[in-house]
Amino acid sequence: MASGVAVNAAVIEEYGNLKKNMYRYLIARISDDSKEVILQKVVPLSDKKTYKDFLAELPADDCRYLVYNYEYDFDGGHRSKIVFFQWAPENAKIKSKMLYASTKDSIKKALVGIQVEIQGTDKSEVEEQVLLEKCKSISK
Repeated sequence: MASGVAVNAAVIEEYGNLKKNMYRYLIARISDDSKEVILQKVVPLSDKKTYKDFLAELPADDCRYLVYNYEYDFDGGHRSKIVFFQWAPENAKIKSKMLYASTKDSIKKALVGIQVEIQGTDKSEVEEQVLLEKCKSISK
């Protein structure tokens, strides 16, 4: 189901920069007027932010789209995956959760190259161990 919410060009542009290893992660949200997905924040690799820092950015009562450039070691080699998160916590308003769910396909189509997708409603669903296992399961 499409929501009619457009993806702002800045989100697509900065996602391209994330793919070029300029950013560790980016956070996007639906604008207050519900017309487009807008960029909320980008975090450069040079900031040395950890996955724990990333998790601290997740709001307790509102939805977000996030993309994380995840690096890990597996099978004797260093790997990286671009991970898309749809964050919809239990405490978020129903209308917000429905709007984010119906807009997810639009943003995923705009962000070409996503390798892993995780949907979370509480922190246990997005813990690093969950992410690592999901990434390892698709590593070759």
